Amino acid sequence: MPSPAIDIVHPDTRRGADRVPPGQKLVSGWPVLTAGATPFITKKQFVFTVSGLVEQPLEFTWEQFLALPTVTMKCDLHCVTTWSRLDMTFRGVAHAEIIRRCRPKPAAKFVLVTGEPGYSTNLPLTDFARPDTMFTHEYEGGPMPVPHGGPLRDLVPHLYLWKSAKWATGVEFLAEDKAGFWEERGYHMRGDPWKEERYRDDPVFRKDF
Repeated sequence: MPSPAIDIVHPDTRRGADRVPPGQKLVSGWPVLTAGATPFITKKQFVFTVSGLVEQPLEFTWEQFLALPTVTMKCDLHCVTTWSRLDMTFRGVAHAEIIRRCRPKPAAKFVLVTGEPGYSTNLPLTDFARPDTMFTHEYEGGPMPVPHGGPLRDLVPHLYLWKSAKWATGVEFLAEDKAGFWEERGYHMRGDPWKEERYRDDPVFRKDF
C-alpha cells in the first residue's frame, strides 16, 4: 500500500534529536492501554455529537462523518506511562473543520471530548483548535484499529496520549474547565509532555497512580 500524502507535519517531528520529551522512552510497537473492556462500535451504532456553547449543534452518523473533508498528519505520540513512538501517520477530520461547522460561542473556552465506555477528557479550546489536531479514523492507510480507539479516535499529539480520547463519540464546548475521567483521578488538567505535566499539583491527589 503506498504511503499517504502528508498534509500536516506536527511541529514536534521537527525537533531533530530533541523529539523525545523528558522521562520518555522510545518503543517500536504501539502499546495498548485501556482502563476497562474494549468497546466495539458498529457503523450502525456510531453517533458523533457536537454540543454545548455552539451556534450550531451537530450530529453525525458514520457515513456522514466519513463524508467530511479529511487531512493526513504525521506526528509523534507520547504516553503518560513513559513510552513514545515517532513518525506515525493518521488521517481524519481536523478539529478546525468541526469548529467551522459548529461555530463556538464567545463564552466557550474549554471542551470536553467524550468516548466509550463512559470516557471523557478536557482540553482548553486553544489546544483543541490547533491546526495539528483531528478526529482520526485511519492509521497508516488503514482503518483505525479498534484496540487503539477505532472506529474514531481523537488525536491531540502535542499533549500526553490520554488527552486523545479513544472510541470518540462527541465534543462539548464549555465556559469553564471540567475534569474528565483521568483528571478526576489525579491526572494533570492539561498534560504537556515537554513540561512533564503528568499529575495534579493539588496535594489532595496522589501522584503514584
